[in-house]
Amino acid sequence: MRMIALLTLAAVLAAGVASAQDAAKSAAPARARAPAHATVSILEPKNGAHVGQDVLVKFGAKNISVAPATETAPGTGHHHLLIDAKELPPLDAPIPNDATHKHYGKGQTQDTIHLEPGDHTLQLDFADAAHMQFNPPIVSRKITIHVK
Repeated sequence: MRMIALLTLAAVLAAGVASAQDAAKSAAPARARAPAHATVSILEPKNGAHVGQDVLVKFGAKNISVAPATETAPGTGHHHLLIDAKELPPLDAPIPNDATHKHYGKGQTQDTIHLEPGDHTLQLDFADAAHMQFNPPIVSRKITIHVK
């Protein structure tokens, strides 16, 4: 009898955990629909460029408006620069703010970044006011630069 009670309790707890996980998934912020034909690109430096340690990176955007992160109007967003990122951030959470994911929430369209010598990859990831990637994501082509 005791064994049946323990098995019943385990089943109830497992169902509760699954239910909590489902609730957490549904609580993820909704991703804004990407405007038709919206693109972002790294204008400078060019793919394969040899650069110094202080690198001016210029961002481009077409068919979407660049705005500060406080702007919530449809069709607006801001840039995030992914530095040496192996993959895009998870789609169901805001883009992290760390050394690999630089935020430009004031609507900046360029920045000078400092990189150590060696090869580095750069990629833009455009996001809405909540730092969520659009659906589908609006990302640039990944480029590689060589820092002297």
